[in-house]
Amino acid sequence: MATGIDPDIRYCSQCGRPEPTGRLARFGDTLVCPDCKNTYVQKLREGVAPVQPVFVYGGFWIRFVAALIDGIILGVAGSAIEILLLGNAFRPFIGLQEPLPPDQAMAALGTMMGMLALTFLLGIAMEASYEGFFVSRAGATPGKMVFGLKVVRPNGAPVTLGRAVGRYFAKWLSKFTLGIGYIIAGFDLEKRAMHDMIVDTRVVKADSPALLPPPLPQA
Repeated sequence: MATGIDPDIRYCSQCGRPEPTGRLARFGDTLVCPDCKNTYVQKLREGVAPVQPVFVYGGFWIRFVAALIDGIILGVAGSAIEILLLGNAFRPFIGLQEPLPPDQAMAALGTMMGMLALTFLLGIAMEASYEGFFVSRAGATPGKMVFGLKVVRPNGAPVTLGRAVGRYFAKWLSKFTLGIGYIIAGFDLEKRAMHDMIVDTRVVKADSPALLPPPLPQA
């Protein structure tokens, strides 16, 4: 099935022109076309051309399994909240021998609906806190940690708490597009899903050269 994306075509980081991969010179993660190469090399010599950090990006399937692990963790925690809150809400309807009087039934139904809404909001708060805490403090959720992945900014900088929480809510757009927002990570050069594009983050291997400490000077 054609995807409309030619895997042999890349874009020059300087002029943006599409070129076959074999014609582009690579400087770290920076690709430069033949017409821009000499100018870019001169900029490197003068120290005015930034060298992009070298990352090994996390692929679609490894991120999918990591998300499943996070989903299991959140599912268990969410189930505990549901049992705690909804158990009391459903209690008036359990073991009834005859229908409740209308006024009691409406009161019990109102309580149940309120608890359902509260459970939903608490679930969102829990998931946002989970994403925000782990991504901003540890650089990755537990699911991503299992596979040695980290969420970083394009330059390798850590993600702030606000951006990490925003990334969680941006995932809703990936879900609302019937999962297409996630699938595009399989075709993007930097393996970005839609929510990564929205908040400008990357999911990379924790042992990427750009994230490793510089070598110690020789004695």
